[in-house]
Amino acid sequence: MTALEHLSTPAALIDTARMARNITLMQTRMNELGVKFRPHVKTSKCIEVVRAQVAAGASGICVSTLKEAEQFFAAGITDILYAVGMAPVKLAQALALRRKGCDLKIITDSVEGATAIAAFGREHGEVFEVWIEIDTDGHRSGVKPEDAVLIDVGRALHEGGMQLGGVMTHAGESYSLNTPEALRAMAEQERSGCVRAAQRLRDAGLPCAVVSVGSTPTALAAQQLEGVTEVRAGVYVFFDLVMANIGVCQPDDIALSVLTTVIGHQREKGWAIVDAGWMAMSRDRGTASQQHDYGYGQVCDAQGRVLEGVVMSSANQEHGIVSAADGSREDMAKRFPVGTQLRILPNHACATAAQFPQYQALQAAGEAAEWPRFYGW
Repeated sequence: MTALEHLSTPAALIDTARMARNITLMQTRMNELGVKFRPHVKTSKCIEVVRAQVAAGASGICVSTLKEAEQFFAAGITDILYAVGMAPVKLAQALALRRKGCDLKIITDSVEGATAIAAFGREHGEVFEVWIEIDTDGHRSGVKPEDAVLIDVGRALHEGGMQLGGVMTHAGESYSLNTPEALRAMAEQERSGCVRAAQRLRDAGLPCAVVSVGSTPTALAAQQLEGVTEVRAGVYVFFDLVMANIGVCQPDDIALSVLTTVIGHQREKGWAIVDAGWMAMSRDRGTASQQHDYGYGQVCDAQGRVLEGVVMSSANQEHGIVSAADGSREDMAKRFPVGTQLRILPNHACATAAQFPQYQALQAAGEAAEWPRFYGW
């Protein structure tokens, strides 16, 4: 354990009390809605965090890289969904995991992808479980629920000897919304579209056991999930400023921050210079297009209390600029002398966490335990 004031900066801090509260919030909601919850662990990529999610009731995990799948399987988690369209070159890596006993599911959204998976599976005597990705909001990948190609993809898998496990969707467009009404409507659009795709497959005589939906905003906004078997969400475990702008959390709910130290000032500009630049915060400026632009992050004191009106307004590689959000030239040298520790709340928790090889997990006594984080593909 290390006392906060003795940590080398910049450091990625997890407020474990806030994290536990966030985990309980999501798991309780999924329990009330009567669905299985599969957390997307790409946000934390950390065994200690995921163990807390599983202990709360999560069933299985969702990953964004096969490296994550390998690391979490080695830690004892077997039910894993790789939720990125399967590239044929990665099938050997997926096969190795399944041969070791990992219950790995993979996804595709095209006849070409399905055909490649089926051919590889037959060649190696493996029946891959494959889910079809559904596009319910035009945000990214997937087959439209009413598109004729959906049935073609299903048949290419099923008749090709693979296990057609189900359908999955991600309402990423929910990140552009900011009212309860709009979020509820998107959650229903996500649900109904994925359920409709599943029904079309079943009507065509194809199996479709799983109907998997999810994003943090829609998971927290959904009013009912009839026809859905599981929900996936990731960033809720930490939350971030984008989520605060969307309206699904408050800044005081954000469990991830970057601890930084004031290393200098530009008095005539009203700046404090800190040792966390974009290499620590990431270049993600996700709040710039939202109703409240937090620059590179919201500034808090060393205890995590939000300092209203103070943001990281600019960043170089290893230098951050802390200033008044309204552009006024407050005397930051007087307010934040050299050596002052501050915490910066991130725009996008996933991107900021990715800048660090480990977290410093703050315990109730105020000391930090080091939690490693995974890297790679």
